[in-house]
Amino acid sequence: MNFLQNACKGKTNWWRYLLTLLIVFTASQIGSFPMLLVALMAVDFDSFEFQKAAGNHFLNIGIDSNLYLFLMLLSFVAVLGALYLSVKYLHKLRFKDIITSKKDIAIQRVLFSFGLWAAISIFVIIVGIAVSPENYVWNFKPMPFFVLVLISLLFLPLQTSAEELLFRGYLMQGIGVLAQNRWFPLLVTSVLFGLLHGMNPEVQKLGSITMVYYIGTGLLLGIFTLMDAGTELALGFHAANNIVAALFVTTDWSVFQTQALFIDVSEPSVGWQMFFPVVVLYPFLIYVFAKKYQWTDWQNKLTGSFSVSNTNSTDGLD
Repeated sequence: MNFLQNACKGKTNWWRYLLTLLIVFTASQIGSFPMLLVALMAVDFDSFEFQKAAGNHFLNIGIDSNLYLFLMLLSFVAVLGALYLSVKYLHKLRFKDIITSKKDIAIQRVLFSFGLWAAISIFVIIVGIAVSPENYVWNFKPMPFFVLVLISLLFLPLQTSAEELLFRGYLMQGIGVLAQNRWFPLLVTSVLFGLLHGMNPEVQKLGSITMVYYIGTGLLLGIFTLMDAGTELALGFHAANNIVAALFVTTDWSVFQTQALFIDVSEPSVGWQMFFPVVVLYPFLIYVFAKKYQWTDWQNKLTGSFSVSNTNSTDGLD
């Protein structure tokens, strides 16, 4: 059975998917309540003026960046919990079924993907600092940074896992069952993933061209999932990407405004840095994973059709 056909082990009625999305959305809003309450407590309404400039309003009103990051991540914990309950009780599936179609979850794949992308990302950051040191300010503050490390390692993987299991797991399987092919859920979830990030400060600051990066990243993670018959590589990549972003470089206009080691003080602009990962690094990752995990039958796994009643295929079980 291929990864998308995992959904056929349980209930696939359309209303179950619609209800699950409603439950997940509601959970995300409930999970945002603590951040809203803290923000309201911090606001001096007599002097506070809402700003239209890029940046995070909660940080502008004086909330500690580590506290803000923690509160923001709580909503994703709620999403993950709601998705787990919906998959188990609405769809009558094991939660593992939206993670992988392998016999067991391949933790070593998660770790390899995490380590490889973390190493590449850190190397790119070091090169960027070496080439343009005037654009970076050293920002190391021992105690805030230590707290940031704890929050990043403990909670950021929950955020990235919630996004991956919702998009590359649950939605990709659900749309795949509807379309009975692989290319349509790959494209749709990639675009939806990009649109999810459309409200990020980076998009507001740099414009819609940044969607090339977000949709391209969604496409990459979808390819990982379909070719590898599971979300493990996507989970590792996404966790590494966000943890490195939170710990190493921050700006006053990015979604992660943290107590990172460096502050990028350069004027934001659309340059080669935005397209370099999509055009160069992502194909390199695909090449490495394809060689390491011996991916074959690319056309069928990425674009082929399948029957929702066919549960006898062994594709993806090795």
